[in-house]
Amino acid sequence: MKKLIPILIICALLISCGGKENRVRSISKKHEPKFLYGVCIDSLDIIEDVVKKGDYLSKILLDKGVSYNTIEYLSKNKRNVLNPTKIKVGNKYTFLMSRDSVPQPKFWIYEFDKLNYAVYCLSDSISAWSGQKEVITRVEHVGVEIKSSLWNAMVDAGCDPNLILELSDIYAWTIDFFGIQEGDSCKVIFEKQYIDDDTVSCGIGDILAAYFKNSGEGHYAFAYTQDGKKEYFDEEGANLRKAFLKAPLNYRRISSKFSNGRMHPIYHVVRPHHGVDYAAPSGTPVQTIGDGTVIEKGWDNKGGGNYMKIKHNSTYTTTYMHLKGFAKGISKGSKVKQGQVIGYVGSTGASTGPHLDFRLQKNGTYIDPLKFKSPSADPVKKEDIERYKRDIQVYIDTLKEH
Repeated sequence: MKKLIPILIICALLISCGGKENRVRSISKKHEPKFLYGVCIDSLDIIEDVVKKGDYLSKILLDKGVSYNTIEYLSKNKRNVLNPTKIKVGNKYTFLMSRDSVPQPKFWIYEFDKLNYAVYCLSDSISAWSGQKEVITRVEHVGVEIKSSLWNAMVDAGCDPNLILELSDIYAWTIDFFGIQEGDSCKVIFEKQYIDDDTVSCGIGDILAAYFKNSGEGHYAFAYTQDGKKEYFDEEGANLRKAFLKAPLNYRRISSKFSNGRMHPIYHVVRPHHGVDYAAPSGTPVQTIGDGTVIEKGWDNKGGGNYMKIKHNSTYTTTYMHLKGFAKGISKGSKVKQGQVIGYVGSTGASTGPHLDFRLQKNGTYIDPLKFKSPSADPVKKEDIERYKRDIQVYIDTLKEH
């Protein structure tokens, strides 16, 4: 019986080890090399710092043992990659060092900003190139209630200032941002960009959708590309961009409105004032409210001072008066684009202080700019409107939820 026990144990082991499914496999984990600024850093050490006051390129490199010859070669022959005189205090730089007993600099990287950088290869093959970090885009949303201004509300919510500026541009034709009041609100769905393994924000991408409630009235905006051009439309497919801007400048207040009988502040007689006076600091840029052609530019002897007149089409003409001066490169006959700076606020002519006297004519007759409703640009095409409405529904649902 004792002789049978070893035999039975051996048989059991043979049976248990038989078959492919019970074979033990040796699995080796594949090594994934690590990269920084496009350079493999598996055998390199990282030293990070920032440009300090009094630093210059040769000093930074010499301190880590880079030779004069190498510095001279890179400075003279690779200025297209990095101009040595343009490095800025506070900008980050990185040395990638060898792990020798006496560490040697193999690469030096200078960051122009969060996204873009220049690389100096300091090894046997001296070279330089520009690079850009990998950008990860995430879709995010934010909602704010306005107490004082849109800017303050969104900054308090941690928003990138560029998001606020982009939002202002989208609604430039729809909302008078100087008329925003407490209780107004705004919701935005937008792309936010990240670098460094999705840990550092480097800016915003497109605004995909937005909802702005102003004076009890809601205004949707949805990004949509038509004929190769991205524009913003409302929930019915109407273009938010109008033929004309709501105002030709960023103003502090309206000092005088359109009137057929106003007491002139200088001549002290009642006479028509067929324009709107926008009070603003001297030198404030003045923009044309729409595309057009300059048909008059010069001095108005009737009190308008430096002025410019622009014909937008066969129907509408605008006039800009009391200008301090004109933008360079603009003369009679020049073509101008909507939003282009054409001059600067001044107090020339019959004026009591810096302001812009802005006038709008329709078929030769002056009309009140504050009551004028600008025609819209092209809407979503009829053949695309059903698909457009289906596409934006997910954004409408998201904006309502938040």
